[in-house]
Amino acid sequence: MDEARTYLRRRGRLTRGQARAWNQYHEQMVAQAPGDQPDWSRWFGRSAPLGVEIGFGMGHALVAWAQARPQWNLVGVDVYQPGVGSLLLGLEAAELDNVRVLEMDARLALSACFESASIDEARVFFPDPWPKKRHHKRRLFQPPFVDDLAAVLKPGAQLLIATDWEDYAHWIRQVLRGSDDFVDLYPDQASAPRPETRPETRFEARGVRLGHTVCDLAYVRKR
Repeated sequence: MDEARTYLRRRGRLTRGQARAWNQYHEQMVAQAPGDQPDWSRWFGRSAPLGVEIGFGMGHALVAWAQARPQWNLVGVDVYQPGVGSLLLGLEAAELDNVRVLEMDARLALSACFESASIDEARVFFPDPWPKKRHHKRRLFQPPFVDDLAAVLKPGAQLLIATDWEDYAHWIRQVLRGSDDFVDLYPDQASAPRPETRPETRFEARGVRLGHTVCDLAYVRKR
């Protein structure tokens, strides 16, 4: 496995509310080390379609997804602790119990925590673009990561991606074009339709103000 870490942020100052939510819900809803492969049905208390968001930021899109799909079990993967705290606060406010968190590196989570062909949908919204050329090797979308995703996605599962860096959108398309496991659902369009459950975040709005164009990408795991 490539040793490059997919997420480098970890520590940060939690607000009082985030700290309270962390202390109140962490044991029930967050796993910090892979250990044994989670029994998702047992952790959620039910069997249901499984969705995963990698790099959920402050959790707004994941909360919206959970509200729209109450019949799904959803897993967020991220290492930014204030983001985890924000997500837990959002889930509390919306009275949702269909989300769990893996606080660990994305590639480690994919390889250690999910069975083959077990995920019904995966989402990666606004991964770090690492714009400087010398840092491109740190970008999340590399062939090994795509292989890891393909291994755990069910045939027919969707992979939804968003970025506000045109160069990174092109990069992602090139990497996925080199994979035999994915089909672009909108190959002739500059952007796929924006998912209704992807709300605009402050980070995205700032990028738009700076002149960035948001690009949505949608792929399906080959059957």
